[in-house]
Amino acid sequence: MGERVLLITGASRGIGAATARLAARAGYRVALAARDRAALAGLVEELGGPARALAVPCDVTDWDQCRAAVDRAERAWGRLDAVFGNAGHSVSTSFVGGHGESPERWREMVLTNVLGPALTARAALPALVRGGGHLVLTGSAAGRGVRPGSLYSATKWAVTGLAQALRAECVGTGVRVTVVQPGLVDTGGIPADRAADPKLDPADVARAVLYALDQPSTVDVNEILIRPVGQDPWR
Repeated sequence: MGERVLLITGASRGIGAATARLAARAGYRVALAARDRAALAGLVEELGGPARALAVPCDVTDWDQCRAAVDRAERAWGRLDAVFGNAGHSVSTSFVGGHGESPERWREMVLTNVLGPALTARAALPALVRGGGHLVLTGSAAGRGVRPGSLYSATKWAVTGLAQALRAECVGTGVRVTVVQPGLVDTGGIPADRAADPKLDPADVARAVLYALDQPSTVDVNEILIRPVGQDPWR
């Protein structure tokens, strides 16, 4: 049996890059999908070059690019064992006005966070069904509770619901579906009002992803909620 293959979206930095590093050390071949070609090229070299890692530039809001990324990974190594739909985007929002980003900037977040994982799942599931594979999605602790004025929170509620819908449809296929729901993660761009809050390192989340992937094929870890010690559960 050959080495396992993992495709990661949002792989160029943060949680995606940390997961790629940990997976590579665990013996996975990794296909790295993101829009930042230069960052992907650097990560491929860090992980051992084309024999171990493959850059697949991809905008997850584009259906054709999602299909192409999955096809390239499967053609390169003849299999696809797992997909980590991790690409995400965040802007601060307010519905009554007065603070937050302009509504003109909301569209990219909604498309990336909701349409992105849905297209990733649709592109990947035929391959995962063939091999009895595993789909992991990045949700958020913000997708489990109310965040005043937060459209980001609403998009992550959608990811939670998407994972449940996928899991229900995949009954009988052998495919496992996991949603990882991190609290505040130190990936850069932390809002000023949360700069002093406890934070997870991206590698903390990566370990949770590998935990789910490393379970026996008879075990489906549905959800993993992970917060830094001391984080206010309502933030």
